[in-house]
This record gives sequence, structure tokens and C-alpha cells, in this order.
Amino acid sequence: MNVKSQSAPDTQSETEENPESFLSFLWFVVKVVLAVLIFRSFIFSPFSIPSESMLPKLWNGDYLLASKWSYGFSSHSLPFGAPLIPGRILASQPERGDIVIFKHPIDGTDYIKRVIALPGDTIALADGQIILNGEPVAREPMAPFEIHMSINTSCAWGGEEVTNASGESVCRYSRFRETLPDGPSYEVLDFGNVPADSFPPKIIGEGEMFVLGDNRDNSRDSRFPARSGDAVGIVPQDNLVGEAAVLMWSTDGGSEWVKPWTWFSSARWSRIGNAL
Repeated sequence: MNVKSQSAPDTQSETEENPESFLSFLWFVVKVVLAVLIFRSFIFSPFSIPSESMLPKLWNGDYLLASKWSYGFSSHSLPFGAPLIPGRILASQPERGDIVIFKHPIDGTDYIKRVIALPGDTIALADGQIILNGEPVAREPMAPFEIHMSINTSCAWGGEEVTNASGESVCRYSRFRETLPDGPSYEVLDFGNVPADSFPPKIIGEGEMFVLGDNRDNSRDSRFPARSGDAVGIVPQDNLVGEAAVLMWSTDGGSEWVKPWTWFSSARWSRIGNAL
């Protein structure tokens, strides 16, 4: 009888405490969601690379973190482009050579390219040679770039599928190093003269930027008029989302959810953690 008389108050007490426990858990979830939203909106946000337009620096199947504070904040910084920030606050201009993520001027899709020219610059290309403010950008040939063939890596036109010294199938591309006048140096791929290798002189307007893909003959960038789902044209800086910062993961596309061991065997371990 004593046991029964003591159990009734305990049950009532638990019933009274349950609503408070549920509300505490709900508030915890809300705080976690808010923390994630703030982190992704104003600090770092993940992006994936779905193409090979930025080879050799970025590969299809790379996942990177972009710093969201580098160029200021706008509605493009927020999830779903929520129109909660008027214009762009704490704005700063990118530097030539930066790898930037931005919204396509027409369809709003995320794109990633390298900044080559800024407001007031005169940009032109002649036979693939960048001419910035009337001076050719330094460009020198390098050893060919090789990338292993995989689900995420095709051998696009201009490349040559070969077997390397280890007996592995790789795609080999012609590679060059460009060095901009103010110092940034980076590698590009170029396969010879194509129509897009020539671009008449253009002065970049206020609040704009001229961007190129490092894989020059496989990139729809500022050399082409902006079209939805296609080239980006000359990009407004107000469309900036962030600056590519670090690779957090890279996969050759060979993983399967039902085979957990492939999550590791398909990883490109040597790329993970590389600063951009």
C-alpha cells in the first residue's frame, strides 16, 4: 500500500514536468537552427563544384567552404535569398585573382570563377592572351596537368587520355601559369586558339567585375553575354556571395550510400583541407 500511495504523486509530477521538458527541447532545437543559419549566412557556407570549368584548381566533386564576410553581406548571403538585407552592407571589393562565388545575373544560380578585372580596368584577350590595361598578363608554359579518370572526371575536348607510369588512366591537359600585375599567380588550362580566345577591349564599369574560368576553353564566363543557364557575362559585384576559402571534401564520384566503405575509397584525400 505504501508503494502505491507514493507512486501516484510521482506520476502526477512527471506529467507536470513533461510540458516544460518538451518546451526546453524545442527551444534547444530553435537555438541550434538559428546558430546554423547565422554561421551559414555570415561566416562560412558550403558549396559544391559540379563542373570542370575551374580545373586545375577546382575539380568536379570538390566541396568547399566559402567565407561569407569577405565582400560584405546582402540578400544573396541569406538562405533562399531572403530579402532581409537592403543592398550590400559592409561591402568590400574583391581583388584580382580571387576565386569568388556569385549569383548568376539572370537566373540566380551559384557560379564560381576567378576575378581578372575590376572597375576602371580595360580588359581584352588576343589569341588567349589576357591584356589588362594595355599590358599582356605574364603567361608561361608548365608541365602538362594530369587528372585521374573517374565518374566525376571526363576527358574533355583538348585533353588526351593516356596511361601514366603507374598504369593508371589519366587525362592530360596543356597547362600554363598566369601572373597578374599586382602579384596573384595561378594555373590555367588552354588547348589552343578558339573563337572565345579573342575579346575586344572593354572598360569594366563601376560595381562590376570581369571573371574567367581557369579551364579557359571549357568555361562560360565574362567573355560571353549573360544567358540563363549559360554564360555569366560581366558580373555585378552586388551578386557576390563569398570567397572560396578551403576544400572540406572531394570525391571521384564512385561512392554509393548502400556501400559505406566506398565513402572512403572514393575520397580524394590529398585534396581535403587545401586552402584556396
